[in-house]
Amino acid sequence: MRTEGRDDCVHILMGVYNGAAHLPAQLDSIKAQSHANWRLTCSDDGSRDASRDVIGAFAADVPQQVTLVTGPQAGFSANFMSMIAALPEAPGIIALSDQDDVWLEAKLARAVAHLGGVHDGVPALYCSRVIHWAPDAGLRKTGRGAPRRPAFRNALIENIAQGNTIVLNTAAAALAAGAARRTGPVFAHDWWLYLLISGTGGRVIFDDTPGLLYRQHGGNAIGAGTGLIGQIRRKAGVLRGDYAARLAGNVVAMQGVRDLLAPEAATALDLFAAARRAGPWGCITGLRRAGVYRQRMLSNVSFWIGALLGRV
Repeated sequence: MRTEGRDDCVHILMGVYNGAAHLPAQLDSIKAQSHANWRLTCSDDGSRDASRDVIGAFAADVPQQVTLVTGPQAGFSANFMSMIAALPEAPGIIALSDQDDVWLEAKLARAVAHLGGVHDGVPALYCSRVIHWAPDAGLRKTGRGAPRRPAFRNALIENIAQGNTIVLNTAAAALAAGAARRTGPVFAHDWWLYLLISGTGGRVIFDDTPGLLYRQHGGNAIGAGTGLIGQIRRKAGVLRGDYAARLAGNVVAMQGVRDLLAPEAATALDLFAAARRAGPWGCITGLRRAGVYRQRMLSNVSFWIGALLGRV
């Protein structure tokens, strides 16, 4: 059954870059959504393939509004941040989309239903599990859930809001648009959104039901990192300081909108920033005071080892 309504139009923001090989499957899955009340904006970030032609053909084939704009050509995160910053004062419901996944038919319907249970005026971010999908290898594996409560203290050190699953209610979208206009470059727009919505007292909804097939291939901007090789690469990145650099960037981004944060989140941010400036043992003490945590026990163990090594 197809669900529609006057006030539940979902504005989908899709980042595009040389995606012609995979765009048709993703666009077809959007077209097949049970929630058919949507419109689509594609921000092409300088593609050198036929991406714009694929989008143009799709626009001519569907009754919904499809708009193609030119991105800033500064990377995937900047592309999404530019679309968020350009949202109008009353943005409505906003969904984020990558160019190479396949949405399951009820993805938008589930998101709209969950967000509909949030009181008016309360910013809310919906996200969900995914199914890791490598069609060439015949792989379909359900991604991890989020067993612990989504919160700012979790968001300070871990992102559970995967960008291609995110849907924002109108209050969250308006909040994000204003904050994006004040925020410089960020490593990942989705992690920034998790920090922003949780830190300002909004509600983060993690749906344990997967909403899409998350395509795994060599061109992923950020892959799932599953499997032994992915784990090794992640650990090597921590030792190189990549993780610490991302945390530092997130701190700067949140400090730039500190006036928007709830008092408890602002205190946690200050404690976290101070801990990162301390020596190893002072860092451990400060991080404990900040109350940061990750979703799973082994991830927590890895984090604290990284803290002892000065890599957070």
